[in-house]
Amino acid sequence: MGTVLVIVAPGQGAQTPGFLTPWLEDPTFAERLRWLSAVCDVDLVHYGTKADVDTIRDTAIAQPLLVGAGLVAALALFPHPADAFRVIDLAAGHSVGEVTAAAGVGVISAEQAMVFVRERGKAMAAAAAKAPTGMMAVLGGDSEEVLAAIAEHHLVAANNNGPGQVVAAGTLEDLENFSKKAPARTRLVPLQVAGAFHTEYVAHAVDLLGGYAKAISTHDPRTRLLSNRDGHIVHDGREVLDRIVTQVSSPVRWDLCMQTMQDLGVTGMLEMPPAGTLTGIARRALKGIETFALKTPDQLDDARAFVEKHGEGGPLEGNPTWRLLVAPMKGVFSLAPDLALDQPAGASLTPGAVVGSVKSLRDDLPVAAPHGGIVVEWLVEDGDPVSPGQPIVRLHPAVSAT
Repeated sequence: MGTVLVIVAPGQGAQTPGFLTPWLEDPTFAERLRWLSAVCDVDLVHYGTKADVDTIRDTAIAQPLLVGAGLVAALALFPHPADAFRVIDLAAGHSVGEVTAAAGVGVISAEQAMVFVRERGKAMAAAAAKAPTGMMAVLGGDSEEVLAAIAEHHLVAANNNGPGQVVAAGTLEDLENFSKKAPARTRLVPLQVAGAFHTEYVAHAVDLLGGYAKAISTHDPRTRLLSNRDGHIVHDGREVLDRIVTQVSSPVRWDLCMQTMQDLGVTGMLEMPPAGTLTGIARRALKGIETFALKTPDQLDDARAFVEKHGEGGPLEGNPTWRLLVAPMKGVFSLAPDLALDQPAGASLTPGAVVGSVKSLRDDLPVAAPHGGIVVEWLVEDGDPVSPGQPIVRLHPAVSAT
């Protein structure tokens, strides 16, 4: 069996005071971070080195700081970004880390990501301030009992990070009542956040960000990219951005992301700084996986060796000029009734045309060509089992496609 490498980016709460201090000893890193500071109008250098824990807990500061740190560290790891797609098999980010991951695989530019995340942080902070809400980690216990107790207390499982780690979110009153009747064998840890993120309490931010997203140009990912919503591979750049927008008020299903990693046979996970959170979860939930938490620049040579050990490059590597439709998850592919695999090359698909579906025990999902295109080559047959992100058909963009 081959090796499979996933690069992951952490979400809010991973930041610690001074975590960027050793990185800024590198003049190139410092210059790039100052540029992103100018782009988002947040002094990332100051907040990554001098600010205290309460200051960087502020959503409007924490989110640009996390994304900026991850993007500049990625350039330190891969000085020539095109080289990354030769070895990265999969990318994912937890909550705001999904913005880092999307920019890292080319869906949006670093500059677009920084402006977007600045507005995301401000909008989420403003929405959360409208009601006294919060979040609480529920560690341990039986998963079904924990989820049932969260629902019973009118709370939402805002983050499901796998067995033994769920985050409940809702009003402070409901969280207080929940803490008085905690499920058996659990430990509750209140999170120092501004409100109930990934719930309806911050839905106002979705409307605002959706308007901004319409003005952002996107590209299809250069490697397989996981979505927090359901752990599916998403290969249409516009859909990636739309999901990042709605993710603000929707639960983060990191458990399903890890299930897809397992389906793909991930052997190595490298976490971008501030690293440690996601690799820690993986060591508990993904037995046998090798992890690397990139925390300081003196680890870069070892990190590159780790990448070379586990990275073979996914099925999308080397195909930037074609539009590929890929399987969103593990399952069996069924061809749409009105199509034929022996359809001659040059046949056209209209925008939105459904080419088939992928069915698993959990879902039955259509595979559509959002931009249409000209069929170049079918890469699977009707009834074939497919893996997450496996290419199904290769299309050439039609003249009218965008």
